[in-house]
Amino acid sequence: MTTGPPAGQPPQVPPPEPPFEEPTPSKTGGFRFPSALTILAIVTVAVWILAFVIPSGAYDRNADGAPVEGTYHRVDNGQSFVDRLNDLFLSPVNGLYGIQDAKSGRVGPTMAGELYGSAGVFLFVLAIGAFITVVFAAGALDRGIGLLAHRLRERGALLIAGVMTVFSVLGTVEGFAEETLGFYGLIVPLMLALGYDRLVATGTIIVGAGIGVLCSTVNPFATGVASSAAGISLGDGIVLRFVMWAVLTAVSILYVVRYGRRVQRDPSKSLTGFLPGDLEHREAQVRPADGAAGADAAPETTGPSPGAEPPELTRTHKLVLTLLALVFAFMIFSVVPWSSALTGKAEAVPYSWELGWSFPQLAALFLVAAVLVGVAARLGEAELSSTIIQGAADFISPALVIVLARGVTVIMNNSQITDTVLHSIEGVVKGAPSALFAVIVFVVNLPLAFLIPSTSGHATLAMPILAPLADFAGVSRAVVVTAWQAASGWMNLWVPTTAVTIGGVALAKVGYNKYLRFVAPLLAILFVLICAFVAVGAAFT
Repeated sequence: MTTGPPAGQPPQVPPPEPPFEEPTPSKTGGFRFPSALTILAIVTVAVWILAFVIPSGAYDRNADGAPVEGTYHRVDNGQSFVDRLNDLFLSPVNGLYGIQDAKSGRVGPTMAGELYGSAGVFLFVLAIGAFITVVFAAGALDRGIGLLAHRLRERGALLIAGVMTVFSVLGTVEGFAEETLGFYGLIVPLMLALGYDRLVATGTIIVGAGIGVLCSTVNPFATGVASSAAGISLGDGIVLRFVMWAVLTAVSILYVVRYGRRVQRDPSKSLTGFLPGDLEHREAQVRPADGAAGADAAPETTGPSPGAEPPELTRTHKLVLTLLALVFAFMIFSVVPWSSALTGKAEAVPYSWELGWSFPQLAALFLVAAVLVGVAARLGEAELSSTIIQGAADFISPALVIVLARGVTVIMNNSQITDTVLHSIEGVVKGAPSALFAVIVFVVNLPLAFLIPSTSGHATLAMPILAPLADFAGVSRAVVVTAWQAASGWMNLWVPTTAVTIGGVALAKVGYNKYLRFVAPLLAILFVLICAFVAVGAAFT
C-alpha cells in the first residue's frame, strides 16, 4: 500500500466535507451542562445567601488601595434585609454601571464616586465583536488561511506548523477559538490527503488556537478582562506571556508533527483509525471525472474540485489583512507600559510617546477599525451597518457574562465579605515562597475553570480575590493574571464543557475519548512548563 501520491505529483486535495450539523438535543434526554449565564445566576444567588453567614470584615488600605497584610478586622456592614434584597435585584445593573461611593465604599447606580461596574469592558467586547465580524464578512481571513493551507499541502510538517502558528497568533491577540470550527471542512481533507489521520487535523486546530488563548498576550476576553478586574494595565506582564507563548506554541507544534509523522509512516499507529473513504483520501485517489454514480462513487459535495487552486487573495483581501495586522499591532503598542518593560522598573516614569490606553480608547479603536475595514472591503453602507450590529449582537453573551460576574462582586463588596474571604485564603499562602505562590494560583484555578468555562466570567469572579493575594506574597499582579489564564486555557484544551473541544471532535468525526488519549501527554508537558514559567515569573518580579 502506498502512503502518498505518485512520485512527482502533488497530493490531490479532496473537496471540503459537508458541514457538520449538531443534533438537536432531546427534550427528555440526559443532563446538559448549563450555560455560563445560568451558572452565574446560580452563583449570584448562592453568594447572596452565603453573605448572611460569612462575617463582614475589612483590611486597612494603603495609598494605592491595596489591602495591608495583618490589618484584617471584623466590621458591622449595617445592611438590613431589604438592603440585601435590593443588592440582589440590582446586581446586573450594578455589574454594568454601579458607582462606588468614595466614603462608604458601597456600590450602587445612584452613588457618587468612581465607576465600579464593567461598562468599559462591556462596550469593548461589543466593539471587538463588531470588528471581528466585519473582517470575516470581508472574506479575507478565512481565504488567507485557506490559501496558506493549500500552498503548503505538499509539505505536511510545514502545513501543520503554519496553520497552528496562525491559529495561535490569532488566539493570543484576540481569543480566536470558536471561529476555528469553520475550518474543519478544509483542514481534515488536506491532512488525510497528506497521509495523516483525523486526529492530526483535530490537534492542529484545537491545540493551535488553544495554546494561543492559554498564553494570551493581549487577548481582550482573557488578559483584558482579568487585568481590568486586577486593577492593572493590559500590557503588564506581556514579556513573560510572550516568551511563554513562543515556547508552548513550539512544543505543541512538535508534538502534533511527531504524532503525524508516526501515522504517516505506519497507519496502524493511528489512535483513532480511519473511516470509510479516509484511505482513499490518503492515497490521493481522484473521483471519476465523468461523475458516474456507483457503489464506489464519492458522494457529491460542494466546493472546489480535487486539486483545484483556491482563489487568490485580491487586492481588497490583502488590504483587509493588512488593516487587521495594523490594528492589533497598534493595540499592543497602545497598552504596553514601555518604560517599565524596557527598564525593568515597575515605577519607571512613562515615556512621552507612551499612550497608556485602556478599555474606553480600545473600544473606540475597534469601532473605527470596523468601519475602515468595511469601507476597504466595499461592503456598502447598509451591509456594513447591519454587519456591525450583528457582530455586537453575536458578542452580547460574553459581554453579559462579564456583567453578571461583576454583579456578584458588588454583592460581596456591599456585604463586606470580600476581605473576609481574602483573609481566609491569606493564611494558606502566607509565608509561601513567591514561586510556590504562583503555582498555587495556577492549580487553584483549574477546578474553577471547569465550573465556569467562560474565561470572562471566571476572570471577573476570581481576580478581586486573587489579585490582592499577590500583594501579600510580594508578587506582581500580572503573574497572577498569567497563572489564572494559563489554568483557564489548559482546562479548555480538553474539558467537554467547551464548544471548541466537543464541537471540534464532532466536526472531525473523532471520538472524544480518542482525542483525550491523544492530548493527555501534551497536557502533562504543558502543565509542567506552565508551572515553571509562572514560578520563574514570580521569582523575578
